Amino acid sequence: VQLMESGGGLVQAGGSLRLSCEAVGRGAEINDMAWYRQAPGNQRELVATITVSGFTTYADFVKGRFTISRDNRKNTVYLEMNTLKSEGTAVYYCNARLKIVTIEGTKCIEIWGQGTLVTVSS
Repeated sequence: VQLMESGGGLVQAGGSLRLSCEAVGRGAEINDMAWYRQAPGNQRELVATITVSGFTTYADFVKGRFTISRDNRKNTVYLEMNTLKSEGTAVYYCNARLKIVTIEGTKCIEIWGQGTLVTVSS
């Protein structure tokens, strides 16, 4: 399974963007999904998470402005970003926790997308 992200780009401060991340491939059960971001010179930080059943959590710095959602039929997670601020400029990464069955038994693994750049101009 691979994560394919899209939707990044250049937006003015106060504007909106919607990121998408599709899990492509077979052989795994997709569990929790999340979005992280990494600004230049900073560590990667958690933005939002969503469980299979739709329970969500958000970092304080995006509460009320960002919305994470998912379509389990399409194996896709979304991040709707509103009222973007210049400090939101970062590479946004999709993350998924998978359950796979191997000869040795069931294993839980974590995978990452390649990242999509969001640039917020002030």
